[in-house]
Amino acid sequence: MIIISDTEEYHNTMKAKLLLTLLAFFAQHALFAQTDSSDFGHNFELLFSKFDDSFRGPNKARVVFWNVENLFDTYDNPETNDDEFTPYGDKHWNEKKYQKKLQDLSKTLIAVGGWEPAEVICLAEVENLKVVEDLVNTTGLKENNYSIIHKDSPDKRGIDVAFLYRPEKFKVIKYHHIKVTFSEEGSRPTRDILYVRGMLNKEVEVHIFVNHWPSRFGGHMVTDPKRRRAADIVRSKVDSILRVDTKANIIITGDFNDEPEDGSITENLGAKLDTANLNWKDLYNAMGPLRHSAGTHKFAGQWGILDQFFVSKPIVKGEHRLQMMYKSAGIFSAPFLLENDATHLGHKLHRTYLGPKYVGGYSDHLPIYLDLQILNKTLLDF
Repeated sequence: MIIISDTEEYHNTMKAKLLLTLLAFFAQHALFAQTDSSDFGHNFELLFSKFDDSFRGPNKARVVFWNVENLFDTYDNPETNDDEFTPYGDKHWNEKKYQKKLQDLSKTLIAVGGWEPAEVICLAEVENLKVVEDLVNTTGLKENNYSIIHKDSPDKRGIDVAFLYRPEKFKVIKYHHIKVTFSEEGSRPTRDILYVRGMLNKEVEVHIFVNHWPSRFGGHMVTDPKRRRAADIVRSKVDSILRVDTKANIIITGDFNDEPEDGSITENLGAKLDTANLNWKDLYNAMGPLRHSAGTHKFAGQWGILDQFFVSKPIVKGEHRLQMMYKSAGIFSAPFLLENDATHLGHKLHRTYLGPKYVGGYSDHLPIYLDLQILNKTLLDF
């Protein structure tokens, strides 16, 4: 495994490799722009054209989140409901399809990093540690030397969240998995929330929560209490951190299965859509400005932002050496992740499966990213 350094030789090598990758993407982009781009106001070509792929250097960092949709190995786990993702299951999931999925995810995660690998990558819908290790050790991600935090959760399908980080850019202080349980009789726990505390670029302390809240399967209103319960748990942990340090740098990311204006987000979690009048305990929804012009997931012809970043006030205002950059939260809408939607017009996600049919795409979610700047401590002292 290659250890990343800050040498000029390394950066030149990485730039050359990424240039070839991005040139291929933009070639697709030119063709993609010729298709119908109205998509009910969701102009993905414009969004992608604004993607910042520049070199970040030592004073900036990018945090990425992606629900990779059913990254399963081909083996049956008798403890979980993973039968359909086996060679003899409904999806006829085999080694060839699994390897293609790994390569496709790797290509995307390399691209969303821009000119250098993303400092932190958070994932949802990974089956186990093995699939995450295969992703980082057997694909183009290998030379980025990502370390992994993962634990099997009690989800009945066996899908979990995971945390990847570059050890030379992020030092883990501690982490733990937070259980999400429900009071209703017969309800089993859902996916754990992963909490990681660390030093970003070895200089600034940050608290990161990785989430995959309960789905809307069965109906939005019926399942709403479960997402509110998950939100309450995160809010309680955030409050505990802020009671100790009112200027704590906190990032909450994941697939929340709710929109920026839904109650679990605005009421229970308390994430605001405006940076004006933030107080010390408020959270800001960094994806809020995109909610009327873009989406990360499409259902029944409607785009929505289920994948989000929430940050504490010190990150918004740069009060504790870490600050959001201008328009720092984005959706990575590379053309190869999308395809034409003949039913609802515009575009849709290029998924691995459409029902039982294998189509060899990527995911039913688009990746999101958050760009951060580390401020000079001397300047903050004045």
